[in-house]
Amino acid sequence: MIDATELVKELQEMRDGGFLSDALLRQAVKRIAVADDRYDWVGVYLLNDEGDELWLHNYVGEPTEHAKIAVGQGVCGTAVETKENQNVPDVSELDNYLACSPHVQSELVVLIRAGDEIFGQIDLDSEEPAAFTEKDESALEAVADKLAEQIAAERR
Repeated sequence: MIDATELVKELQEMRDGGFLSDALLRQAVKRIAVADDRYDWVGVYLLNDEGDELWLHNYVGEPTEHAKIAVGQGVCGTAVETKENQNVPDVSELDNYLACSPHVQSELVVLIRAGDEIFGQIDLDSEEPAAFTEKDESALEAVADKLAEQIAAERR
């Protein structure tokens, strides 16, 4: 599992050093991807200015055809629409699932947000069923909160 405390500290040090959100997002994805064998695909999607579509920022894993996802579609779009993280233990049970790979069995989406304002999300796929725990979600929330601080600061 990801050491959120260490990664948040690293992201803060990058902020203190003058790095912008693009660099922080890339570092977070790279660090999360190598943190646990259950994490088969890790990506960040950012919400477009209109707030109706998620755009893939960067990822580690197999290429995906889902570079853009409409709000309300799939696990990623549902997270934004409902304003809630999504932990799906069995993606085959979803009617609106957008498959990145036929091997994916579970997915975790954690919103990058400041209060009610959603900037994007961290998206994890796993080839294991029910791969993600509440501890995974909490750790990713801490990372997402740190990323949101930087994005919010840049948009002021």
